[in-house]
Amino acid sequence: MHVENMAVQLNGEHIIEHLSFDVCEGETVMILGPNGAGKTVLLKSLLGILPHSGAITWKKDVKIGYVPQRLPYVRDIPLSVQEFFELKKVAKEEIFPMLKAVGIENSDILKKRMGDLSSGQFQRILVSWVLLDHPHVLLFDEPFAGVDVSGKESIYELLEKLQKEHHLTIFLVSHDLNIVYSFATKVLCLNKKMVCTGSPQEVLTPENLSQLYGGETKFYAHTHE
Repeated sequence: MHVENMAVQLNGEHIIEHLSFDVCEGETVMILGPNGAGKTVLLKSLLGILPHSGAITWKKDVKIGYVPQRLPYVRDIPLSVQEFFELKKVAKEEIFPMLKAVGIENSDILKKRMGDLSSGQFQRILVSWVLLDHPHVLLFDEPFAGVDVSGKESIYELLEKLQKEHHLTIFLVSHDLNIVYSFATKVLCLNKKMVCTGSPQEVLTPENLSQLYGGETKFYAHTHE
């Protein structure tokens, strides 16, 4: 996909200005930046939810899946997991194979209420819900907020597995700098304008991180096996 000179203005405020970048099929792109940098606005603009100027060009007939930052209201609705999936009007036989794809092996979870799921289970349910549409591109807006460290790592590993198996293109908004080297092929460092873009190894320098977040940012790169 190609973005050329994109800008977003909401309520008279410039949220994103002069943004241009390319993403190749199968890449995993992490969008980094401080609060208020325009990260969520960027995802919603890519989805066509928010008005923008400039050009956003996707491959013809591309299917895009989106997991938003939070869906607290879903937890409050008295639905079981199976009933939640049935909102998509899919057959029960289609549901469990997709749950297995995201690491849920016990079909008993279908009987659980959405509000009774752990944070990690809830996020996996949302991922499997999106995967039922067989997207080519997945957009994640900090989907792991509230998930503990071990849960985050297992879900990152899950996304990496899904990306390889289905050759997905993934956009992920995250504040987790420690995972970026092992997970991302490209980073977009955004603070209303593009601060830097490229492979993590090339662009996540102390100078760029300082410009992105302000002040002195301590960042220790590590990978997981």
